[in-house]
Amino acid sequence: MSELSIRQFPCLSDNYGFLVHDAASGETATIDTPDPDRILAEAKAAGWTITQIWNTHHHFDHAGGNTAIKAATGARIVAPAYESDRIPDIDQPVSEGDSVRLGGVEAKVAFMPGHTSGHIVYLLPGEHVAFVGDTLFALGCGRLFEGTPEQMWHSLSRLAALPDDTVVYCAHEYTQANARFALTVDPDNAELQAYAAGVDAKRSRGEATVPTTIGAEKAANPFLRAADPAIRARLGLADAGDVAVFAEIRRRKDSF
Repeated sequence: MSELSIRQFPCLSDNYGFLVHDAASGETATIDTPDPDRILAEAKAAGWTITQIWNTHHHFDHAGGNTAIKAATGARIVAPAYESDRIPDIDQPVSEGDSVRLGGVEAKVAFMPGHTSGHIVYLLPGEHVAFVGDTLFALGCGRLFEGTPEQMWHSLSRLAALPDDTVVYCAHEYTQANARFALTVDPDNAELQAYAAGVDAKRSRGEATVPTTIGAEKAANPFLRAADPAIRARLGLADAGDVAVFAEIRRRKDSF
């Protein structure tokens, strides 16, 4: 593993900003640009210069600060080719299977639609890290603003196939609300009960619940557990396919 540093900080009302710094090269990437002033201030506080912007999708709280940060730093914008008509001034459009580099660190691009039609995530297998934008949340997943249940289930299944120790940086602090919902569809899950209690304790102290890990989410996040018999029975979908079970969980969360 390289000398990679990740600086996480709150932005806007519930976003997180992430600065990723490779010490050997001195390069720094911001994962999305929710609040350009805060991102630039955090980089300055760390003594880092932002050289790249890695966008996951086009929503304003993820790409809205691109222009300001590029103007301030000259950073190169890396963004999904699938959304090139909705993210201006892309320097490097990327698609499934492409690689991007931050000094000696390689990130693999994975196309994971669902939240938006062109959403991507950045997988750093050498670091056991994933920047997942709004695809996967701690105990939740993104709303299906543009994609289908089939697309999102496929995207989440790909994430669930990553090693359990993969550290997952999701873009919002939604975990406490997600936990309350998760307990309505999987109330007897001891792993979920313990996770939810830990979240409540962290939030009472003003602490972040992000990042999480793939292993923790597989054990407790209902959106990754459509095959679980207890969840299926509770939803009255014992004989349904995984996509149908996932779609029903997502439908219930949308109105929770």
